[in-house]
Amino acid sequence: MLLNAPEKAVAVGEWTEVGDGVLARRYEHLDQTLGLVVGQERCLVIDTGGDEVQGAEFVAAIKGVTSLPWTVVITHAHFDHYFGTAPFRPCPVWSHDRCRAAMAADAEHDRAAFAARFVRDGEHELADRLVNAELVLPDEVMTTKTELDLGGRVVTLLHPGLAHSDGDLMVHVPDAGVVFAGDLVEVGAPPSIGPDADPVGWPKALDKILALRPDTVVPGHGSPVDVSYVEEQRDQLHQLSALFRAVKAGRMSVEEALPHSPFPEATTRPVLDRVSRT
Repeated sequence: MLLNAPEKAVAVGEWTEVGDGVLARRYEHLDQTLGLVVGQERCLVIDTGGDEVQGAEFVAAIKGVTSLPWTVVITHAHFDHYFGTAPFRPCPVWSHDRCRAAMAADAEHDRAAFAARFVRDGEHELADRLVNAELVLPDEVMTTKTELDLGGRVVTLLHPGLAHSDGDLMVHVPDAGVVFAGDLVEVGAPPSIGPDADPVGWPKALDKILALRPDTVVPGHGSPVDVSYVEEQRDQLHQLSALFRAVKAGRMSVEEALPHSPFPEATTRPVLDRVSRT
């Protein structure tokens, strides 16, 4: 069974304040949610979107909130979270070190693959926007934990281990009780468990979010949620992890495991097929 829709809603194309000076902005395309944390001396931008048109719109929206200089954080190396960075320059751009490496290695392949998908779906404008977006690689990297002082407010960048990708980071705003989770948490659709995801490590990463005891968790896609939603998604990922390990150990076949997954077959089968071939 899929998770219930969260109670906290974010209007598409509008800001929602999820804490004092902590805002989420949701976009219709891919149901994406980007973030902003405002300090006394500077602000922090969490992800920049999938192309420069979206990035420029986000820049304009931020300028409507604050005139402070910004720092950008990229939560992970999937195209829809970083190809909008160029309109933010010049500024520091942070990511996990493996995120930066993955961007450098895979961005052009991902650009071509998703532009082709947009064309197949008749979304020619989105394809053109992605093709024309400049790749901006992070110039600051972290490995485990880094604190950024925004002036009167310190935020923490944390790497939760292997999960949605091998280079995820989450942004903890402790004085507001908010965690920006990137795609470690996804709302409105099953988690995207691609070939660079770790089904065993992912529920452990959500335990690390829960250990921070946030009031609000902002996903990379969908509306902000409370910890009960994260707990439920963690439990579902634990179920998938158990099936993954059972197939890997030869205790179950893929076909035997599929009916026991909490996620649809379209989400589950690629994960189990992958381990059955190793």
